[in-house]
Amino acid sequence: MTKAISLNQKLKQLEITSYAIQNDIIFNYFDKVPEEDREERLFKALYIGVLALMEERIGAFLAKTKNELGTELEYLKILFDMKKVTYDRSAGKGKIGEREIYDYLTEFLKKKGISDAVTLTGDKTGELPRNKTGDILCDIAEGGGKRIAIECKFDKSVDLGDITSADISKNRKDTAWSQLLEAQVNRGADIPLIVFDKGTASAGIQKNCDGVLFLPEAGFVVLVDSQKNDFDNLAIAYLLARDIVLNAKPVDLDRDVLAALVNRLVTEMKDFLSIRTLVETNIENNREILKKMEKGLLMVEFTSKYLAQFLESGTLSRKDLLAFAQAEEMRTTYKLIEAELNKL
Repeated sequence: MTKAISLNQKLKQLEITSYAIQNDIIFNYFDKVPEEDREERLFKALYIGVLALMEERIGAFLAKTKNELGTELEYLKILFDMKKVTYDRSAGKGKIGEREIYDYLTEFLKKKGISDAVTLTGDKTGELPRNKTGDILCDIAEGGGKRIAIECKFDKSVDLGDITSADISKNRKDTAWSQLLEAQVNRGADIPLIVFDKGTASAGIQKNCDGVLFLPEAGFVVLVDSQKNDFDNLAIAYLLARDIVLNAKPVDLDRDVLAALVNRLVTEMKDFLSIRTLVETNIENNREILKKMEKGLLMVEFTSKYLAQFLESGTLSRKDLLAFAQAEEMRTTYKLIEAELNKL
């Protein structure tokens, strides 16, 4: 009589010729899985089940109880514990998390009927030399080449950060902010996401990110819980990012106006920095130094006002350029400050 299950010692493989399982839990689970995915899910279930059986606790527990519900609950607990131990001890937990995020997002989009193309890119260099930042790249369907880049970061040392946190006197340290920018540039994306896992995220990330955090100057920070198979925050962030990309309005930009603002700002900053030379060469020039400081600070504030207007509305007109060039409001304010300084 041919056995349904046998071991091929030469090929080191388990062979199943025919086998039928009558179990409501197993049937109901696979009944919800698409037919083309069932074989892969079966292999995963078998592998996880073997890992679970390797734990001596399950044998002892099954020997002590005949309660079917208790058995199922213990089985689920062991699966959870085994996944956590395997994950925590794995040197490649980043790759494990990356694959889980990819699988979840692929299945989520499929259920939603969204035909975005999701690709694992963590092993491939991007537009930056020798740079692989941006683990998953999503090409938006009917988006005219629009893309979303996703960086998976399972590292306790990575904090939130921003552009002001860079310190050139120290070695460069990755932050969520810098990794978002790097992923966007490296993958040529329109908007980036960075995904952290609750079990490995730094205290700073967990403190500042309550599931989904949007940084206007960078992208989305997402916190998931892979141990509980809870990736809902990723779905929320992805749909929001997708809407932003698809509904982004073209910027009405007069490059000459922007160039005038930037060049003026650079000039004023150089003038502001010349204060150090004045202090070192002639202490008697303190009054003039104070005037330059006030004028420089006033000019920076004045220029920043117009830059903020541009960043908020995406529009700068020739009328704005004229008002900026004439600077009547700033001129009036500076005269009052200058009068006070002359009294010193």
